[in-house]
Amino acid sequence: MALFRNTPIRQKLMTMILVTSGVVLLLTCATFIGYELLTYRRSAVRQLATLGEIIAAESTGAVAFENQHDATEILSALKAERHIVAACLYDKKGKIFSRYPADAPDLVFPARLSPDGYRFESGNLVGFTPVVQLKGSERFGTLYLSSDMEEMYERLRLYGGLAILVVLLASIVAYALSRILQRQISQPILELAQTAKAVSVRRDYSVRASKHSDDELGVLTDAFNHMLAQIQEQNEVLEKRVRERTTELESANDELEAFGSSAAHDLRTPLRAITGFADVLLDTRAKNSAEDTQRYIRMIRDGSTQMGALINDLLAFSRLGRQALARQTVDLAQLSREVYHELAAEHGERRVEFHIHLLPPVDGDPALLRVVLSNLLSNALKYSRPRNPAVIEIGVTSDHVNGVPILFVRDNGVGFDMHDAGKLFGVFQRLHHAHEFEGTGVGLATVRRIINRHGGRIWAESTPNAGATFFFTLPA
Repeated sequence: MALFRNTPIRQKLMTMILVTSGVVLLLTCATFIGYELLTYRRSAVRQLATLGEIIAAESTGAVAFENQHDATEILSALKAERHIVAACLYDKKGKIFSRYPADAPDLVFPARLSPDGYRFESGNLVGFTPVVQLKGSERFGTLYLSSDMEEMYERLRLYGGLAILVVLLASIVAYALSRILQRQISQPILELAQTAKAVSVRRDYSVRASKHSDDELGVLTDAFNHMLAQIQEQNEVLEKRVRERTTELESANDELEAFGSSAAHDLRTPLRAITGFADVLLDTRAKNSAEDTQRYIRMIRDGSTQMGALINDLLAFSRLGRQALARQTVDLAQLSREVYHELAAEHGERRVEFHIHLLPPVDGDPALLRVVLSNLLSNALKYSRPRNPAVIEIGVTSDHVNGVPILFVRDNGVGFDMHDAGKLFGVFQRLHHAHEFEGTGVGLATVRRIINRHGGRIWAESTPNAGATFFFTLPA
């Protein structure tokens, strides 16, 4: 059984078919032969009993008048029955009166009479028949007959040969049919196994097993293909996530590199001012007036304030990577009005023309999108300060990116050179000097990170002294 367990399914199916058909044929042949044997035995008993009654009836006179010559002639007629091996007539006293064959020794015949009837003994059919004139009348003697079973053995040999021939022919037919029929079961299973092996070896989840029918194997094939489709879909999702995570890590590394180089410069500048003016104040040899001392202290305070702003912006920027998005439908026009009114209060009596065009609702985190609009509008107000009036617009273009509308924030400020656009969204990257326009250089980096986390992108177009336009996309 262990060897059979590891054989291919084709051989298993063919073996099962052949063994089953062989066992059925053997049982059928055995039943047929057994039935024929039983029938023959009954028939042989009836025939021998009939023959005995005939011989006994003919021997009545010979036995009654003790005519041995007539009795011997009557028994000699048994020569016509080639299977009769011995016969004899007993007289009333149970002694042998006549025998067949005439030269047969006494040992061939029973020494004692047995009850009337026929039975199988020692491989022969033997029996005793009463010699009477009429049934129930006086008994003159007893007839003994013994017949061999050669005819039965001949039948058994014939039927056995026929059974072997039938089994051989049926086995050949069953083998031929099994080679054809087993394919209906083994072929789909083999294809499933080959498909599973291909998936296991090549990690190719796009392959599919062929469906041959709508039976249980067809259902199994459909389920297997459905499972492969689900695994393929999950793998594609995982691969997409890996690519997204890789992009995020690369972006984070770029930002970290930019942060390392920029922080060394931007944080060192106010720190150098604080240290320098503190050294002047601590120098006992210096003769600082009260006015100079106050000025130095203000410079130290401004440097500390600038460092505090830089640190706060960096902390806010770093928290963006860990903050989960609380997505919902956002009315961008209403949010823009709220942010602008908050910022406008900080810019006094400046003349600013603020225009909000028809904006579509977007899917996003309201708090983070408020940060985006706050930074973009704050930049627009700041860099349009030399203009009178300043013009700021928020709207949507007629173009689309992958079916998503393109939003924009436009101002008529000082603009920038497009050669410097690559540094625009980096941490601590500033395109103008600090004495011209205040800021820490973190705002636009924060905007880009938020837009990217929402699945959108941001870019800018500008001409020096002709304003700037920031374009961005958000899921609709």
